[in-house]
Amino acid sequence: MHITTLALLVPLVTAAQFLNTSSDPFSYIDPLIGTVNGGHVFPGATLPFGMAKAVADVNTENQGGFASDNGDITGFSHMHDSGTGGGSSLGNFPLFPQAGCPGDDVNNCHFTERDRATKRINGTVVASPGYFALTLNTLIRAETTVSNHTALYRFIFPDTINGETSNPLILLDLKDLPGSRTNASISVDASTGRMVGNGTFSPSFGIGTYDLHFCADFMSGLKLKDTGVFMNNRAGSEPKNLRTYADGIDSPAVPAGAWVQYNGDESPPEVIVRVGVSFMSSAQACANAEHEIPSFDFNATHEAAEDAWRAKLAPVQIDHTGVNTTLRKVFWSGLYRTMLSPQDYTGENPLWESEEPYYDSFYCIWDSYRSIHPLITLVDPKSQARMVRSLIDTYRHEGWLPDCRMSLCKGYTQGGSNADVVLSDSFVKGLDEDIDWKTGYEAVVKDAEVEPPIWSVEGRGGLASWTKYGYIPVDDFDTAGVGPFTRSISRTVEYAYNDFCISAMATKLGHEDDATKYRQRSGNWANLWQADRTSVIPMNTTDPATGAVVQGQKNTGFTGFLQPRYLNGTFGSQDPLLCQPLLDFTACYLNSNGHETYEGGSWLYSFYAPHDMAALIVRMGGAESFVARLQYAHDTPNLLYIGDEQAFLLVYLFHYAGRPALSSHYAHKYIPSQFNDTLAGIPGNDDSGAMGAFSTLAMMGLWPMSGQNVYLITPPFFREVNITSGITGRTATVRNANFDATYSTSIYIQHATLNGKPYTRNWIDHSFFTEGGVLELTLGLKESTWGTADADLPPSLSTTESS
Repeated sequence: MHITTLALLVPLVTAAQFLNTSSDPFSYIDPLIGTVNGGHVFPGATLPFGMAKAVADVNTENQGGFASDNGDITGFSHMHDSGTGGGSSLGNFPLFPQAGCPGDDVNNCHFTERDRATKRINGTVVASPGYFALTLNTLIRAETTVSNHTALYRFIFPDTINGETSNPLILLDLKDLPGSRTNASISVDASTGRMVGNGTFSPSFGIGTYDLHFCADFMSGLKLKDTGVFMNNRAGSEPKNLRTYADGIDSPAVPAGAWVQYNGDESPPEVIVRVGVSFMSSAQACANAEHEIPSFDFNATHEAAEDAWRAKLAPVQIDHTGVNTTLRKVFWSGLYRTMLSPQDYTGENPLWESEEPYYDSFYCIWDSYRSIHPLITLVDPKSQARMVRSLIDTYRHEGWLPDCRMSLCKGYTQGGSNADVVLSDSFVKGLDEDIDWKTGYEAVVKDAEVEPPIWSVEGRGGLASWTKYGYIPVDDFDTAGVGPFTRSISRTVEYAYNDFCISAMATKLGHEDDATKYRQRSGNWANLWQADRTSVIPMNTTDPATGAVVQGQKNTGFTGFLQPRYLNGTFGSQDPLLCQPLLDFTACYLNSNGHETYEGGSWLYSFYAPHDMAALIVRMGGAESFVARLQYAHDTPNLLYIGDEQAFLLVYLFHYAGRPALSSHYAHKYIPSQFNDTLAGIPGNDDSGAMGAFSTLAMMGLWPMSGQNVYLITPPFFREVNITSGITGRTATVRNANFDATYSTSIYIQHATLNGKPYTRNWIDHSFFTEGGVLELTLGLKESTWGTADADLPPSLSTTESS
C-alpha cells in the first residue's frame, strides 16, 4: 500500500498558551459555547438529563432560551430544549422582575413581552453547571439554579429606582417561547403569593399538543404588598384568578398572567422564587417543588446541582498536561452538553401508566444516534439503558418506536427509523440493565415490516416498494400511509442501514431467517448507485486578454454517485452538489419539495454504507480512488459541511481504506478550527448535544460506528484518557506514548499495544470498556503502516460474509 507523509492543517501554538492548572472539569466547562451563530445551545441551570432547565430568555435566537447576542431579556423560564434546529420550544410560564412601578401605580409596570423586554448589562452573564446569572440594565441581579423538576430564582433588586423606594414586582406570564398557547389558567393567593396554573401548548417540531402545570412560591424578607392578575397590558388587584383562551384572531394569544408586589422599605430587597413544573397537575408541580427544595436555600440547591454534575462526569478522567485551555474547554464542554438531553420525565408522563422510565426530548434521534447515544453508552451506561427502556415502553403504548419526540408529542421523522440503530448499538454492546430485548426486537421488526398511517412521525414509508424494488422510488406510489414523498435517496440508504442493525440483533437472538432477510435488504443502498454519474463544481477563471472573471465549471474527476430512481427502474437526476454548501445549501430541508436527499447532497450520502464500506470502496474504484474522493470532499472549500451530523462519519472512513492516519489528520483539521471555545464554537445547531458528543469522542480517539460493536482508533488529543464503566467498575485507558501537546509533530500511530501485547487492528470493540485495560499508542511524525493491512481493517458485511 502506498503511504505518504501528511502535513498538519492545524496552526502551531506557543508554550505561553499551555497551562498546568486545576484538573477540575468545572474549570473548563463553558455552557455559553454555541450560544450565537445558530448553535442554539441551552446555557442555563439544569441537572444531567434534567427536566427543569432554567435560564433567561431573549427575543432573538431563543431556541435554547438565551443567546449571547444583543437580544432583549423577556423573562426567566423553567424548561427548554438545547441546540435544536427546529423552532423555539418550551420556555413556558416565564417570570419577569421589575424594581417598581412608576408612581407606585401597578399599571405603570410593564406586563406584555414587548413592553418589558430589557437589555442585560454586558459582562454580567455567568454560566456554569447548575447555575446561570446576569444583571439587567435595570440593575436587577437574577440568578437561577435547579433540582429535578423545580427551578429556583434569586432576584436581588436595587434599593431605589429613579429616586423612589424599590417596591419589587414579579409577574408570571402564561406564554411559551413560540407563542403556541391555546388556553391557560392561573390563580394567585392573596396571603402568600403562591401562583398555580396550567396551559396547553404545541411542540416545536411535531404534531399534537401538551398540557403543562406550574406552582410558583415566593420567599422574601420583604412584606407582601399586593397580588393580582393581568390581561394584555392592564393589571388589577382583583380578581385573583383568570382563564384565557386563544380567540382564533390574536396570534400569539393575548398576554395574561399574575403578579406579586413587595414593600421595599426593608433592605436588602431580595426575593427568591421557587417554580415547580409538572405534566401531571398543579398539585404535583407543588409537591415536586416542596419535596425537592423545601427550604428555598439557594446556595444549598446550587451545591447539590454541582454535586450531581461532578458525579456524572467522574467516570471520565484525562491527563491534559500541557494541552492548551481551548482544547480542554472543547472536550469538557462537549461532554457536558451531551448530558443535557434526552430529559428524564419519569413520573411525569400523563399519557400512560408504567413502571418503566420515561425520557423525552429525543430531539431528534436522526441526530443523536450518531454520537450522543454511543457516548452516553461509554460514560453513563445505566442512563443509556434507561433511555432504551423508555424507547421500548413508548413502543408498547404508542405502537411505534419514536424517531423524534418532544414535550410528550411525536416529532417528525427525518430519514429512517433510527431508533433501530440506537437499540442495536446498545444490544450488540451487551447493555442489559433490565432491558426487555424481546419487545425491543419486536419493535424494530415492526419498523421494517409495517407501514404506519402517518409515517412522517414514526416508522417508515414506502415499505411496499422497499420490499418489491429494493429502493424508495422517486415517484413512489404509496397508498399505505402518508408522509413527505421526498428524500428517496437519503431514506433508501438509511433504511438499508436500519435493516442491517436489525439483522445484527436477529443474529445474536438466534432468529436466523430474519438475520438473512435483513442482511440482504441492507444491500439496497447499492440499487441507487449510478456508476456513470459524474459531478462538476463551479470554477471561476480570469480571461487573460480582458482580465474579466469568467464563470465556469470543473469536473471533479470522480464517477459514480447515488441518484434518484423511478418505479420503472430508470434513473432520474439530482446534481450531486445540490444541498451541499456549493449549491443551494438549504434546499433539502424537511418541507422542501422534490429533492431526494435531506440536509445534504449526493456528494455526502454517497459515502453512507457504514455496514459495508468494503463494497462501497469497490464501487468508488478501489481504496486509492476512495481515499482521493474522500480527501477531495474534506479539502474542497464549501463542499463538505461539518456542521451537520451526517458529515461526522466522513472524518473516519479512511480507516476502511487502510489509512487511519488520515482520520487523525482530519480530526485535527476540524478541532479546533470548527469546534473551539468561542461563543460561536460549534459549526451548526448543537442538536441536543450531538456536536458536543462529536468533539468529545474525537478527542478521546475512539469513534463509535453506531449500531455496531466497533470503535475506530485514532490518537486522543491528550496524554491519557480513562473511562470507568458504570456497570463493571473497570477502567479502560488509552495512553499516548511520544505525546506532543502542541500537535506540531506526533499525531500518527506508529504501533500499539493492548495490555502489553502488540495490537495491529485499527479498531476495537466494546469489551475493552467493560473489561478494562490499557491501549497504548506510540505516536510519530509520519504516517506508518499500523492498521493498514487488510486483516486490520474494520469489519464490512461483504468481507465478513466471504471470509
